[in-house]
Amino acid sequence: MTTEQPGALAAPPTAALPAARSGGSAPAAAPQTSGRAGVLARAFGVTALLSAAGSALGLLRDLLLARYFGANQGTDAFLVAWTVPETAAPLLIEDAMAFLMVPAFSLALVLREERPEQADPVRQLVRATLPWLLLALCTLAAAVALGAPQLVDLLAPGLADPALAVTCTRITAFTVLPFGIAGYLGSALRAHHGFTAPAAIYVAYNLGILTVLLTCHAVLGVRSAAVGVALGSLLMAGVLIAPFCRRLRQGRRPGPRRGGAGLVLIPFALLPVASFTLTRQAQVFIERFLGSDLPAGTISHLNYAAKVSQLAMTAAILICTVTFPLVARALAAGDLTAARDRVEKDLGQAAAVVLVGTAFLVACAPSVVSLLFERGAFGAHDTAATAAVMRVYSLGLPAQALTGVMVRPYFSVRPVVRRADDPQGGDAGAVRGRGPWSGHRATDGAEAPSRGRQRPATGRRIALLDWYPVAAMAVGLLVTIGVGLATTPHIGALGIAAGNAAGITATAALLLRGLLLRGIALRLPKVLGGQARLLAAAAVAAAAGTAVGALSTDPLLAVLLGGVCVVLVFAVLGTAFGAAEVRGPLLALVRALYPPPPAAEGKLPHGR
Repeated sequence: MTTEQPGALAAPPTAALPAARSGGSAPAAAPQTSGRAGVLARAFGVTALLSAAGSALGLLRDLLLARYFGANQGTDAFLVAWTVPETAAPLLIEDAMAFLMVPAFSLALVLREERPEQADPVRQLVRATLPWLLLALCTLAAAVALGAPQLVDLLAPGLADPALAVTCTRITAFTVLPFGIAGYLGSALRAHHGFTAPAAIYVAYNLGILTVLLTCHAVLGVRSAAVGVALGSLLMAGVLIAPFCRRLRQGRRPGPRRGGAGLVLIPFALLPVASFTLTRQAQVFIERFLGSDLPAGTISHLNYAAKVSQLAMTAAILICTVTFPLVARALAAGDLTAARDRVEKDLGQAAAVVLVGTAFLVACAPSVVSLLFERGAFGAHDTAATAAVMRVYSLGLPAQALTGVMVRPYFSVRPVVRRADDPQGGDAGAVRGRGPWSGHRATDGAEAPSRGRQRPATGRRIALLDWYPVAAMAVGLLVTIGVGLATTPHIGALGIAAGNAAGITATAALLLRGLLLRGIALRLPKVLGGQARLLAAAAVAAAAGTAVGALSTDPLLAVLLGGVCVVLVFAVLGTAFGAAEVRGPLLALVRALYPPPPAAEGKLPHGR
């Protein structure tokens, strides 16, 4: 493996892609359809089960925080320190690292299959990237620990107890190293279609936090949560080391192999991905900054509301977590039609999951918060404040889920590595017949986003497109800041939540356009029509759930009544409106519950 020089930034985004497959190759893939569907179903089942366990433990963690410490200046200080792992997790585990390394390992696996006579490209990739990553992570962790006072002052200048926040920040700074290791190893395992261990990392993480909270909260106070975060991050990385080493040994090839640089590392491809993740996480920075000038406990109310609300988004993101390696490998093989079809399905399925969750939270927020949190130091005033924030915050969940779905294939088009035998260099290195501006029709009858214009895939244009998601997120941040500054003086924390929802919705709309520019020619009428049907069903379901949930003053009964009503109304209306994402699972459930009679499957021969 070699490393590309800075001047090679102008290489086209599809430099890592071979020529697109012709229409004649499609039938060959047909026999694999049922097998692939089975693999996806099993992977989603395992991932969903372990992710649900991790989310349940995370919810228990938040319940203990509320019970032991309530919502006060101490919890506000800890939550400012928790900004470090909250930022490191999307940057190093969930988003940036996965966007970079899943496509990179996917391309290495494609080369392993194509060139069995050469040295293993997967092992080459690990040797070229892992040592530098470890060095960068150690440096970053030390910088965060040393700069903790300045970081706290920047994030929350009006904080009531900055000294406690600095102490907790220095403890949580350690998480940068194990988070980065976990993200790297998890990306490699997902590219190999190994989903069990990566899905278990948050189980280990939250078990570490809970262990320290339960045993040390009386002695360390809220600092016990920070120590638990550090311990949990170590367990998270430890879960992945053995499975990763086993996968790496499986690729070892006996006997001498012909060398050659099968992959070329593109270091500067890291910058747009990391910048997008940090810009997206800046929404949390804005919340903490604006909330620090509001009454003590406001940051905690925002945090509790966000943590519960995001459970619905997490369930939606599970879908594209499982399917992302398929999209990355399709792009690595040049199959833009398969990538487009998969992204369209992911958008619909993620929207269906997150919208039914949003309708439930809007309908039942007071009962949910009371049932979960109202005990110990968490009082009725905290319940009312958190529930109000949750209802407003939930309005942005669909856009958050769709943003997560769309940005994965966007960055997969230009992975952190490319094939060594692909052309490179400035405008002259444009890939002919491929790429978003080459006039290639990537879909069956649908035009490429250039609408037939034969525009060259110039390096400058491609470099600008790399930064499109960052620009889209920056526009969203401006909306967040504008709405927050305009409304917070009048409605407090509700204004912060409204700014968050408005900003991420603007970003999602811009990213939808960005996928077209990138060469993934989504069929917009189909996508937007499906989203509109689901949104209409969710709006009516939320109204019905609110009315039914109000029939009971008992939180548990209200949650059950409202939740059942939301699900039933959403299912009925989604089916009636023709939403395939709702109708398909319902029909499958009906067939499973009421299978056809044996006579319908064929008649027995005569004499039997």
